[in-house]
Amino acid sequence: MSLAFAMIKTYRNNDSDRETIDKIRKRRLKKLVDFARSESPFYKKLYENIGSEFSLEELPAVSKPEMMKNFDDILTDRSITMSRIDEFTSDIDNVGQMIDGKYLIFKTSGSTGNTAVVLYDKQNIDVSSAVAAFRTFARHEDYKAFMKHGKKTAGVFANYGFYLACGMSRYLQLQMPHKKTKITVDVNAPETEIVKKLNDFQPCMLSGYPSNLSLLADQKELNIKPDVIITGGELLTDDIRKKLSDKFGCYVQTHYSCTEAGEIACECSERHLHINEDWVIVEPVDKNNKPVAFGEMSDKVLITNLSNYIQPFIRYELTDRIIVHDEQCKCGRKMHWLEIEGRTDDILSFENGVSVAPMSLYKILEKVKSVQRFQLVQRAVNKLELLLITSDRESAFSQCKADLIEFFESKGVHNIEISLSNELPQANKTSGKFKHIYADFSK
Repeated sequence: MSLAFAMIKTYRNNDSDRETIDKIRKRRLKKLVDFARSESPFYKKLYENIGSEFSLEELPAVSKPEMMKNFDDILTDRSITMSRIDEFTSDIDNVGQMIDGKYLIFKTSGSTGNTAVVLYDKQNIDVSSAVAAFRTFARHEDYKAFMKHGKKTAGVFANYGFYLACGMSRYLQLQMPHKKTKITVDVNAPETEIVKKLNDFQPCMLSGYPSNLSLLADQKELNIKPDVIITGGELLTDDIRKKLSDKFGCYVQTHYSCTEAGEIACECSERHLHINEDWVIVEPVDKNNKPVAFGEMSDKVLITNLSNYIQPFIRYELTDRIIVHDEQCKCGRKMHWLEIEGRTDDILSFENGVSVAPMSLYKILEKVKSVQRFQLVQRAVNKLELLLITSDRESAFSQCKADLIEFFESKGVHNIEISLSNELPQANKTSGKFKHIYADFSK
């Protein structure tokens, strides 16, 4: 599928009715499953008792640990292996480059703490571009202003490693080196540096994690006038939405995406997240993978990416809790919409009025390869406790501590005490929610 074809298909499906959407999904699912069991040893074995005619619910779910354990056998290109990917990604200059000129490589770790490696083939890239072009903007007037003012886009994300945001941005820059319309600013850079880069660039669109953008909004020296702000990666609260809108004088919206499935849902003018149902299947389920009814909160979600053929994600488990709605939205879109519980990590406050967004700390700890899962708890203004699941506790803690101290000192926060807990990371005993970063002065 070419980019032009993906664009045409995505544009036409914007106004499709429910019957058409369901037919498209069924047809694309059948094609994906047939290809997966033909070219992937893992899926061939997994589906050996599944007939040629099947329902979605007949297909077994696949977890992140299961996918990574069987990684080489899941891929449909037998020339790509994890050992080759490890070698390729050991060179940071390969961010945004295609291995064998065919596939982009991204890495991520979700709330379960299990790292995932995700490949994008050309079709998946083209579909992502098509969805971004036709469904990103909640309001048409913001899109018109964005196009009129030069399409300059700035993302404040982790600007290192093989993360989706910086990797895709780098890929697009390499494809169009003459165009200077996209920059990624490192979320962990000093605020003065971030402010200067944004002021110099003057983006028409600003994107980033809500908590980080909220802290940036407190910087009096930041003087930009974006046409729209699009957040992601965390829950966009009403308070942060209003704060950003008041500061920058523009519309603020969000979206729901993940590396494995791409753009899952895009916000409309009614602040509803409409699922891109022609390219991704979203199943809200309970703990036993049984369907959850419309309007009810799920325990997790199964996603099927209908455009990725190099690494099929079919009924792939995400730990997100969502509610899917089937009632008609006032915006006119026919695709179902959802609510997502979202991350609930805390912004931490330190001496001298310094505040640190959780995603900044998350990205630092996520870099330590031996860490399988972590929690960072603030016990006092200058005391942090680190809970780890790792194959090498002392070495992992030493690296985490050094990286955290270096980060805090760059922010002007000194004399931070960081201790290693004897406890393991765990969800809140009352709510059942898992936080990576939070404050608890009760101990």
